[in-house]
Amino acid sequence: MIKSLLSEYGVGWTANRSLYTAKLKIMTNFSCTERLFEKKVSVKRVDIFDFELDTIKDFLSTLSKEKQQSIIAVADKATNGIINGFSSVELDYGYPINWHLNPLTGYESRKDLKWFKLPDFDKKIGDIKVIWEASRLTHFLYFGRAYLITNDKKYYTAFSNQLEDWLKSNPYSYGSNYKCGQESTLRMINALIAYSVFREFGLITKKDKKHICEIVEGSYKKVLSNFFYAHKCIKNNHTFTEILGMIIGAWCSEDNARIRKAYKLMDQEIVNQFFPDGGFNQYSFNYHRFTLQILEALFKISEKTGIQITETERIKKSILLLYHVQAENGDVPNYGSNDGALIFPLSTCGYRDFRPVLNTMYGLISGKKLYEKGPYDEELLWFFGSADLPVEKITPKSIAFDYTGFYVLRHEKGFLMTCLQDYGSRPAHMDQLHIDLWHKGINILCDSGTYSYASELGKELSSTIGHNTVKIPSIEQMNKRGAFLVTDWTKREQFTHSEFEFKGKVSSQNGYSHSRKVIRLQNGYLIKDKVTGESEVCEFVFNTPCDVRVNENGFILLRNNHKIASIDIEGDIDITESFRSLYYMRKEKINRVRVIQSMQNGICHAKYEISLY
Repeated sequence: MIKSLLSEYGVGWTANRSLYTAKLKIMTNFSCTERLFEKKVSVKRVDIFDFELDTIKDFLSTLSKEKQQSIIAVADKATNGIINGFSSVELDYGYPINWHLNPLTGYESRKDLKWFKLPDFDKKIGDIKVIWEASRLTHFLYFGRAYLITNDKKYYTAFSNQLEDWLKSNPYSYGSNYKCGQESTLRMINALIAYSVFREFGLITKKDKKHICEIVEGSYKKVLSNFFYAHKCIKNNHTFTEILGMIIGAWCSEDNARIRKAYKLMDQEIVNQFFPDGGFNQYSFNYHRFTLQILEALFKISEKTGIQITETERIKKSILLLYHVQAENGDVPNYGSNDGALIFPLSTCGYRDFRPVLNTMYGLISGKKLYEKGPYDEELLWFFGSADLPVEKITPKSIAFDYTGFYVLRHEKGFLMTCLQDYGSRPAHMDQLHIDLWHKGINILCDSGTYSYASELGKELSSTIGHNTVKIPSIEQMNKRGAFLVTDWTKREQFTHSEFEFKGKVSSQNGYSHSRKVIRLQNGYLIKDKVTGESEVCEFVFNTPCDVRVNENGFILLRNNHKIASIDIEGDIDITESFRSLYYMRKEKINRVRVIQSMQNGICHAKYEISLY
């Protein structure tokens, strides 16, 4: 394992991760040493957000009553402690809110212990992200939007009371809500946005301002004290979030030197984490979107800081990458780790609709929109201030992102995406040469998703069999230790792409290789696979939300009793009930089809055709 860490993660990462582990052990054994990592903070101002609220209010008034009610319903429930967690699950934290409760297990995390004395994973308490969900204060955005629709002061009252109660229940730096600088930053931003809304309408009191200052102070202190970990060890969306937290905290503290330093760090991270073709180094579409939303907020506060990032070209490419793997309804493949985060839900579009973010970021960078007028324009109003922008019409097409490893073939009513990465940063899912197939708006061959980082189902869904690729019995593409540490990375050996064809090969350090060729036909795709390894059999895996019916040539996929596709393939067909997770902590039944073929002298050749109807 040490050899893998040094060769794949690097000497620097391994050393820094060891230093952080040592830091935690020292603080755990000698709590007084925490102060050695703290920095003094003095918050002097908090009005970093200004919005065109009249414009937003007018836009909200044009929404249908149904869409308006959807905002009001989430806000009303949140006033009573029922939070829309992970964009999909109602979590009842009680009234008043118990900020340390996991509603799914009924157990509380201890609030009388310093954050570093609490475990990241506790089987009794359950997934810590469920506890964190309420303390992100994302529901404060619904309070602000509901007020803009109704002018009902009860939403301001809920904001004011919950803000005060959170501070009373979470003294710095006790409890699980101070374990993560990213969580602290998101809490600070959501509180500041809601504060700016209610301030504009003259509802904010001196007590509210005092509480907002305390939220900023605690969040900023957390970011400064633990930024080493986000910057040197995590190196993903957390880093972007905490740099944004540093900028906001520094501006509120009138620390101009740190503001300039943080902007330089942000530009460096864009170069480090966004690839030249626009891909994101976390190998996850949801965390890709997460980071774009962080940059939305950065563009907005730059109106106050007077400083802009310079590395915008990579961000523009990253927007277009997601645009080219998008279905007409705004959905994208459920690729990579997905924790259900939609950190700024500022439109009535669903969680799986990426149009609000892509539209807004494209507008901020280019001054143009990607889509015609729609409900996703609300997010553009929050962060840009206007939705009156020209539309740049870009036609999605067959395209290769060679540096990142995404390959798209398009047909008349959908597309096929496959992935073949040459990993330069840590992977998460076992999805090399996975095929994601969309037809008539249906993801007929799908990625199984994530479900939870702290569950056995989550481990299964992120494994090789949770993807539409080749599986060697008892062998994974790579090896995983704990919830996040993947070692023995696969190697990309060859790849080609054209408008009608993709070909690639991946080698696993666990003793096998897989070559796959995908050819677009007039009404479907032809797949040619070659598997080499020390095994008697191999499995070709197909995860689908469709009904499955076996026939003499292979199997048929049906939707509402109508045939949508057929796959002609030889081998023993096994169909089992499985799950996919489109939203964190939520699962739905799907079918997993495993086609088992024999390997002769360590080699298996397979050829099969996918016909679309």
